[in-house]
Amino acid sequence: MFRLFSAFALLIALALPSVAQQADSTTTPDRSATGGAQTLEDILARQRGDSVDEAFRRDATGDPESAAGIANQLGTLGGASDPELWRALRYGTADVTVSTADVRGRVLIQDGGMWWLNVREGPLITYGIGLLAITLVLLAVFYLLRGKIRVEGGLKGRTIERFKFLERMAHWTLAGSFILLGITGILVLIGRKFLAPTFGLEANATLLMLSKFIHNNVSWAFMLALIVVFFMWVWHNIPDRTDLVWIAQAGGIVGSKHPPAKKFNFGQKIIFWSVIVLGASASISGLSLLFPYEITLFAKTFSLLNDWGLTGLVGLDALPTQMSPQEEMQYAQLWHAIVGFVMMAIILAHIYIGSVGMEGAYDAMSDGGVDEAWAEQHHSIWLEEVKAKQATSQNSSTTPAE
Repeated sequence: MFRLFSAFALLIALALPSVAQQADSTTTPDRSATGGAQTLEDILARQRGDSVDEAFRRDATGDPESAAGIANQLGTLGGASDPELWRALRYGTADVTVSTADVRGRVLIQDGGMWWLNVREGPLITYGIGLLAITLVLLAVFYLLRGKIRVEGGLKGRTIERFKFLERMAHWTLAGSFILLGITGILVLIGRKFLAPTFGLEANATLLMLSKFIHNNVSWAFMLALIVVFFMWVWHNIPDRTDLVWIAQAGGIVGSKHPPAKKFNFGQKIIFWSVIVLGASASISGLSLLFPYEITLFAKTFSLLNDWGLTGLVGLDALPTQMSPQEEMQYAQLWHAIVGFVMMAIILAHIYIGSVGMEGAYDAMSDGGVDEAWAEQHHSIWLEEVKAKQATSQNSSTTPAE
């Protein structure tokens, strides 16, 4: 019995080194036969989705001292083969000479760019254009079901000033610049995937070059108008108790009730704050794209989200906090486009209400005056305030001097 046990233990002792060697070869393939280059095991592991340590590829560089001369058979130039040169470019270890003094200009291949390209040409276009299409369909269905919101009892023919010239100018500057930014932004986004195959590379290049010029320069008008609109109307868009009545009655859009409202009702306040918040975010990300590498947004933002534990609350892993300048630009471009699509969907609803959706609404921004019947139906509190000011002004002007 003792002899049998001893023989069994001896067999286990002899087998352990080979098992350990197999385990080591599984985790770290033997690359001696390939001179340190990747093996079939590396390729299969990558295809399975296993984590592969890329250090062996990053550190694999040619040795000029041991390289055969270029004139000899199988000779190499400088001791590095083409794969090794591309590997050095990919991992940023190549000795690159560039005209700019900025070290970021030496990054010729940004390895993390493929995920950005896949998202940009896939989900971003699909869901972004889809959001706009769904918004248009819902507005069309709502119009067919509800129709235009009419002024009950008809118009009185007496107008009252709602917006001054400066307010209208700021509004139309903001609206016009945003429309141009939205159109040119979409063209730049879909150009290579849709326009180039349809109209040709040259036509696409000309159109996108013009779109980029318009987009970059009109953006300044948008940002300036956004600031002006904010300071003009912010005090009128602070939520108050009258908004609760507006919410309870669905703004009068659904049903026949018309809740009282001040200069801006709750729906208009939602539009205002959406434009201000999203417009400011789009402007900041746009500035980072106009001035590459000067404004870093996402590494700091992701670090704060990780520190606050917000990523864990939604079941996400920790977000990256160490980014190359190129990665910062990629995140900025995606965020800029996402915010732009959301803003376009909101503005489409705003355009609908201000034009075909409501009788008399467009007059407020065309010549600044609205019919008193319209004001009484949609902004009764504001109308009373204006009439009270007018009465006070008339009384003070007709009071005889003592």
